[in-house]
Amino acid sequence: MRLRSGVFASSCLLVQALGVALFLRGFFPVPVRSVPRREARADPPAEPAPPGAGMVSNWTKIPPPLFKKVVIVLIDALRDDFVFGSKGKQFMPYTTQVVEKGTSYSFIAEAKPPTVTMPRIKALMTGSIPGFIDVVVNLNSPALLDDNLIWQAKTAGKRIIFYGDDTWVKLFPKHFVEYDGTTSFFVSDFTEVDDNVTRHLDRVLKREDWDLLILHYLGLDHIGHMTGPNSPLVGPKLREMDNILKKIHISLLSKEEASLPNLLVVCGDHGMSETGSHAPLAQPEHVQQTDLASTLAIGLGLPISRNSVGNLILPVVGGKTMREQLRFVHLNGFQLSRLLQENTPAYEKDPGYEHFKIAEKSHGNWIKLYLEGNNSEILLNLGKKVLKQYLEALKILSSSLSKQVAQYDMYSMMVGTVIIMEVLLLLLLSVPKALSKRAEFEVPLSPPLFSLLFYLMCLMLCAIHVIVCTSAESLCYFCSMSWLTALGVMMLISALTCGILSAIAKIFENSRLPPKSPIVSNSSWSEIDVLILAGTIGHVLSLGASSFIEEEHQTWYFLINTLCLVLCQELCRNTFLLKECDPQHSTNVKQNFDSIGETSECKNIDIPAASNSKLGKATSSSELIKGSDKWMSLATPWIILICCRLLRSLNQTGVQWAHRPDFGHWLTSSEHKSELSFLAAVSLLMIFFLVQRRCSLVSKIAMALGLLGVYSYRAAVGNVVFPWQHGGKDISKGITEARFVYVFVLGILFTGTKDLLKSQVISANSSTKSTGLWEVYSGLVLLAALLFRPHNLPVLVFCLLIQTMMTKYIWIPLKFDAAQITIMHYWFGQAFFYFQGNSNGIATVDISAGFVGLDSYVEIPAILLTAFATYAGPFLWAIHLLCYLSSEVSRNSAAVGHGCFCYALMRSIPVAIYIILVTGLRYHLFIWSVFSPKLLYEGVHVFITAAVCLFFTAMDQNHSYKVQD
Repeated sequence: MRLRSGVFASSCLLVQALGVALFLRGFFPVPVRSVPRREARADPPAEPAPPGAGMVSNWTKIPPPLFKKVVIVLIDALRDDFVFGSKGKQFMPYTTQVVEKGTSYSFIAEAKPPTVTMPRIKALMTGSIPGFIDVVVNLNSPALLDDNLIWQAKTAGKRIIFYGDDTWVKLFPKHFVEYDGTTSFFVSDFTEVDDNVTRHLDRVLKREDWDLLILHYLGLDHIGHMTGPNSPLVGPKLREMDNILKKIHISLLSKEEASLPNLLVVCGDHGMSETGSHAPLAQPEHVQQTDLASTLAIGLGLPISRNSVGNLILPVVGGKTMREQLRFVHLNGFQLSRLLQENTPAYEKDPGYEHFKIAEKSHGNWIKLYLEGNNSEILLNLGKKVLKQYLEALKILSSSLSKQVAQYDMYSMMVGTVIIMEVLLLLLLSVPKALSKRAEFEVPLSPPLFSLLFYLMCLMLCAIHVIVCTSAESLCYFCSMSWLTALGVMMLISALTCGILSAIAKIFENSRLPPKSPIVSNSSWSEIDVLILAGTIGHVLSLGASSFIEEEHQTWYFLINTLCLVLCQELCRNTFLLKECDPQHSTNVKQNFDSIGETSECKNIDIPAASNSKLGKATSSSELIKGSDKWMSLATPWIILICCRLLRSLNQTGVQWAHRPDFGHWLTSSEHKSELSFLAAVSLLMIFFLVQRRCSLVSKIAMALGLLGVYSYRAAVGNVVFPWQHGGKDISKGITEARFVYVFVLGILFTGTKDLLKSQVISANSSTKSTGLWEVYSGLVLLAALLFRPHNLPVLVFCLLIQTMMTKYIWIPLKFDAAQITIMHYWFGQAFFYFQGNSNGIATVDISAGFVGLDSYVEIPAILLTAFATYAGPFLWAIHLLCYLSSEVSRNSAAVGHGCFCYALMRSIPVAIYIILVTGLRYHLFIWSVFSPKLLYEGVHVFITAAVCLFFTAMDQNHSYKVQD
């Protein structure tokens, strides 16, 4: 079967996406769990038996509650410096006063990744560490079936009331005697989402028919997502929270009884990064967030959740007697040791388990002295020693359990890895044919699929599948698939293997044949080729180090800077040295250019005045001196370097320098709103200027109105101001303005799609096709302008500027082939991913982009908009590549196929190697904080690239390629 390069590359990338999905499902399984919660309410352990005969402890029950009523106030995205720092003193005076008095116990809780709301609620209520798979289900939270504090409280007959984020209602259905949930995903709402909680307070605080009150405030988190932690909206919101806490605290104190006090817990589920996204709560001297579940269980007189890996926060119970404190830590240690037994075969050799048994034995000796009535100093000192032993055991047990919160599904991971590596090998073996002038090759399907080897491999793989699935002790996702699906995957692996062997055999067969032509190829590697190969290999190898992943943006910045310098050298050589060495060269090239120039007049080449850039390279030396294009071409790499340097200072990303202020922080501060407004207006004007030249008149008008709507939307939500605004303006959700822009985005995309369909179906007109592609590209640029935060609009401007300059002054004059231009587009796309302020951490994902123009949470649009805003850089560079290759008529008509194949190969290489590295480093110290988020980014990027390659293939419909030398 004869396939074009683009079709083959798209098919391979789709298969690789299947392998990536299977690997991700095995790498991010559901965390290990203890027994189902219906079996969790077993009898608690008794106190350790004292040595000797006839002595038995009489404490065998769960200790009684330490508090009468408990109120949990969860302020979403409450950063520690919002309470303990200068902002706390300024905006939360009452809370700060309570902390400074010493009448409360204050600590900073460290939230383990992933730092999104639903996993953090799970951590707070179960004491377990959620897996990264919870990031995916965070958008549609299912009911929590694990043993948890809410279920234990309900089973014990406690009356629970909840107001706030409806994620709680989804996680704990039918657990609350009264609730009022508000959606957490409409991030443009700063006030109503909190007012819906506060309006119940006065009434519920006067009542006595509840034991546990939970309030989840979302406004602060929404402000962070939309405007960042330095927004002028943060202070009033913190003051509002302080007044609410004051009201609750005073109410609880007024109803407090001497025998049983009330408890107010104020906490955040995660922090807030400098860009306003979620971040771990990481500061000196802190406890783990999972410790709260164990502490609350003890305070409410409930069993500790069976899946909890947290430790009791001892100062909370520090006022109790020594016997009670030892009882509390013994219950905690018993629960942790039991969880260790259920998840670790050799649990008896674990240091934490050994320490616990030693402490338990010492505890028994203490019980003996206590029951004998010994009240001497010896009893007190022994109690302190036992308490210290318990705390050490708890720390080690918790650490051991945290390291194995999830068991890797190695079988699913291996199957996915095999598919990914086979696809990569097939792509590499196909490079010579795929990048040939015809960009198509024969794929021998019949011999491999009907060979004995294919059927033997299928039988062998099926046998392995049966053996693994019948002998596996733990749950395997691939084994849970239907046998028909598993058989299809086995046949796919067998077919890929046979195809690889067939390609290798073909290569060896061709190598033995005598060459058809005695002419020796004089092709040699240029500096660009060497840089591309070295850069690709170097980047892939750097993924094995956590520091290079955290600072990957530095790698891409270095590569594009080096690329600019190499391009500068190439331009100088072609402008000066080449013409001096070969006087005939100029005449030949000029004749070639003249023929191209005549064609370009009627073919609507992508960049106007492209003929001038051709002239700048092809005319004689005397004409070159007179032309300005030569000097503009020589200056282009340096201009690009300056643009990249400016972009680097706009957004600090990564880890090492992320805390340092950047130009983006300066612009988003409330004092510089006028400067931000001016910059946004100028950026939108430049976007229109750079895009409109390629559009039809109708699209130009739509683009102008759409960009005006973008500014109006940002003014509506309070990011920028109009010149005629003097006083404060009420901030709205900007729904009308954003939908106004969406209308023009869809209109431009519809116009472009109409032209593309016309060129594909009605008439094969390359001019119509080129216009349609640029229309689609322009619509995507307008969408990006809407979703980008105002201070990031210069990123979009420089993206368009660099594309325009490189097209006119570098790619056309130097006549790079499609493969080289594709890799340059890929590199710049990766660099612009980081210029946007993205990193390899989940905290930098701007989820507010997914809710622009939505008045309620709609899952599919929110996911698509967030993905587009995150990967706008790579996506826009990929679409520009297609527009450029399709519209430049001087190229081989197979250029689009070459571009599609190279783009798929450039995406396939890093993801395949990284999956191998991650598998080998799965027990690395930073596997969850560094390597796992990067793996998610790589996986999503594969799916996006597969969609881009499908679009390339759809646009590459010329089946009879004509070679134009």
